[in-house]
Amino acid sequence: MKVATAAYNLDWLDSWAQYEDKLNRWVSEAAGQGAELLVFPEYGAMELSTLDGTDVAGDLERSIHAVSDQMEDVQNLHCRLAKAYKTYILGASAPVIDSEGRPVNRAAFYAPDGGCDHQDKQIMTRFEREDWDIAPGGPLKLFNTALGKIGVLICYDSEFPLLGRALSEADLILVPSCTEALSGYWRVRIGAMSRSLENQCVTVMASLVGSNGWSQAVDMNTGTGGVFGPPDKGFPATGVLAEGLLNQPGWTYADVDLSAIAEVRADGHVLNRTHWEEQGPRVESVTISAL
Repeated sequence: MKVATAAYNLDWLDSWAQYEDKLNRWVSEAAGQGAELLVFPEYGAMELSTLDGTDVAGDLERSIHAVSDQMEDVQNLHCRLAKAYKTYILGASAPVIDSEGRPVNRAAFYAPDGGCDHQDKQIMTRFEREDWDIAPGGPLKLFNTALGKIGVLICYDSEFPLLGRALSEADLILVPSCTEALSGYWRVRIGAMSRSLENQCVTVMASLVGSNGWSQAVDMNTGTGGVFGPPDKGFPATGVLAEGLLNQPGWTYADVDLSAIAEVRADGHVLNRTHWEEQGPRVESVTISAL
């Protein structure tokens, strides 16, 4: 299959039609290149807060509600695009209020047949906890698709091995991200590459890019798209199948061969995925006296 992962820049939107046109351009471009799976980044839906004006877009709490209120229309739009272009789409994540509690960080996953489900972020960053009060959402899910088994680890979630291990049956793990600084981008990228190594699978990282002075939440963003595999036979020695140019909006494409994933899991030079249980606690505290 061919995958397309986005370095996605936010725009100030004056109308819903403008947003529809933008999403259609992005999806049609990737589909035109033969992509069967499209991955948008974390918090890419925050541009929808601009539809309610400067005061709302610039306020953390009010922007949450403004975006959450748009998500039914967002879902309908993505369903139409996935069906029209015959692609799977991981939509940009958004703060979503679907109960009486605090909002969750949710990325919806759309299928070409009109099916839709979602993945919520599991572990919040300090900003999400301390400033924005975003709550952990529902459990991790493994999506069975015509393209293989697909899991999603939203940004910070990719930095935790046990979450990755829970998705060890996934052929692909999608990693939508939103990182302010270059160090944050590399933390997530290292996490994505580590999960690929451990699970002997392919990880697909999407990034929010660009500056947005109108927002307290997504005012500065650093990153690019990347597709990673285990550095083993059938994959590049670096583990990098494809990577975009830092902070340059656009798609990064990679061809992913499911048979290569199956082969490296069955007969790789190393078999990380099968040796997980050998990591038993063998720690011994030893004191060495100074000479």
